[in-house]
Amino acid sequence: MGFFGKIIKGTLRNVLGIDVFLIKNTPLSVAQAASINVVSSLQKFGIDLILDVGANQGQFASEIRRCGYIGNIVSFEPLSDAHGKLLQASGRDAKWEAYPRCALGDHNGEAEINIAGNSYSSSILPMLESHRNVAPESAYQGKEIAPIKTLDAVAGECLKGARAPFLKIDTQGFEWQVLDGALNTLPHIKGVMVELSLVPLYDGQHLWQEVIDRLEAAGFTLWSFQPEFSDRASGRTLQINGVFYRIP
Repeated sequence: MGFFGKIIKGTLRNVLGIDVFLIKNTPLSVAQAASINVVSSLQKFGIDLILDVGANQGQFASEIRRCGYIGNIVSFEPLSDAHGKLLQASGRDAKWEAYPRCALGDHNGEAEINIAGNSYSSSILPMLESHRNVAPESAYQGKEIAPIKTLDAVAGECLKGARAPFLKIDTQGFEWQVLDGALNTLPHIKGVMVELSLVPLYDGQHLWQEVIDRLEAAGFTLWSFQPEFSDRASGRTLQINGVFYRIP
């Protein structure tokens, strides 16, 4: 790293609290570097469709597009406000579809969603104090009823003949229920990216080791970890993203 690169990196860390990496002389944040790593793995395993569960406003899909993923995306989001913004974002991309507003879980019907102040921390599950203390802006502000479906119920219309589909789940503690509703679909999935909580943040959620054990039992191999959510005051990691693939 050159002299000016060190100055930039030090300034971002000290002033904004952002760590950067220099890859080919281009400064990258930790989040950007993580997204590039994810896209590299998508390319290695020939992923041609991403099922983006818990899309919120489309942040994940937008980021992997910027990092070079060119395949199809189908995004799922239950909150009406976030889904409206998701429709706007996906409308500019011919290979990105926003599925009609719904949550994915372990049954078909309706579900009550708790709306977080920051939107992306919204969940069907109650939020614990451990989450609110670290991120007060995430506290619930209201509730909304949304349709809920299983992935098995919608997979036929969404997989679209994909040869190597990838399932991304970011549902704030509800990941286990999404997997429960995908028992028939999961054998056809090539890779999974799932949010893993190291400590309880939502009431009733399954923690990281249980989810890893479940995916490994289903034939997936843990490929990488990506940073997600930390307590800046203590330095404790609270959530990570785990990326898994079926290895031939």
